[in-house]
Amino acid sequence: MPKAPIVVAVDGSQTANAAVAWAALAARSDSVPLLLVNSATLPALYGTTVAFTQSDFDMVHADGERILAEARQIAVDVAGPGATIDVSAELVTGSIIPALLDLSKNASLLVVGSRGLGAFTRSLVGSVSSAVTRHASCPVAVIKDDSIAEVVARSGPIVVGVDGSDNSMPAVEFAFAAAAARGAEVLAVHAWADASQFRLPDLEFSAVAEAEEALVSAALAGSRQDYPDVPVRTVTVRDRPARNILEQSEGAQFVVVGSHGRGGFNGMLIGSTSQSLLHSVECPIVIVRNSG
Repeated sequence: MPKAPIVVAVDGSQTANAAVAWAALAARSDSVPLLLVNSATLPALYGTTVAFTQSDFDMVHADGERILAEARQIAVDVAGPGATIDVSAELVTGSIIPALLDLSKNASLLVVGSRGLGAFTRSLVGSVSSAVTRHASCPVAVIKDDSIAEVVARSGPIVVGVDGSDNSMPAVEFAFAAAAARGAEVLAVHAWADASQFRLPDLEFSAVAEAEEALVSAALAGSRQDYPDVPVRTVTVRDRPARNILEQSEGAQFVVVGSHGRGGFNGMLIGSTSQSLLHSVECPIVIVRNSG
C-alpha cells in the first residue's frame, strides 16, 4: 500500500518556501512522498466589471507551474543528493483551502507557512493556516521561519505538550515517532495548574504534584515502550500550559500539541492552549487532532 504523503501548500512566498524545506526534511526522515500544491486562481475583483481573458488564465497557470517547479527544486536541494524522496506537484483551480482540506483526508501531514503573500506581520497567522489547523483531517504543521536557512539550521528536542487526556495522546505518539525518525530527544512538558487559581498547603501541594508526575509517566509509557531508543526528558510544573510550553520551545526543532486538551471534545475547533501557541511560538508547531 502506498504511503500517505506529506502535503505542503506553496505560493512562492518566503514562509511557503521555508515550509517546503521543512516538509522535505520530514519526508526524508519519515520515508514518505511529498506533494506540493499551488492554486492558480485569478483575484476576485469585487464591484468591477472586469472580464478575464484566456490569456489571463494562461498567465496565472504558467505562474503556478513556475512556483511549483521552484518549490520542487527547493525540496530536492534541501533533502540532499543522497535522498530519494518522491516529490510530486499539483496545480489546483479555485481556493487553496478546500483543496488542502480534501487532500488532508489521505495525507500523513499537512504543512503550511504561517503567512503567505500579502501578509504584513510576523505574528499574524494567515487565513490558510488558520483554516487548515481547525478543519484538516490529518496533523497540521505551521512553519513560522522566514527562510530556508532557518529551517535547515533547527536542531534540539521535539517538545510535546502532555496533559494526560485522550486528546493529547496522538500528539505524544506523533512526537515520539518524529523523534525516532530524526534521532532527536523528546521533551515532554506538563503544566498542571495555573498558579494564580488557588493556593494549597505544602502537604496537599506535594500530593497533587506527585499525582501529576504519575499522570505524565502513564501518558508516556506506551510511546516509551514503542520507541525505547528515543531519549526523553520531562518538565512538570505548576504553571499555565501555553506559557510553559512557549518557554520550553526555545531551541526546539518544533512543538507538538493536541488540538484540544482536558475538557475538550472531538471535532471542536482548536483549544485555547493550541490557539495561543499557534500565534506565539517562534519555531514550527504541529497540531494533532484526536480522530477517535
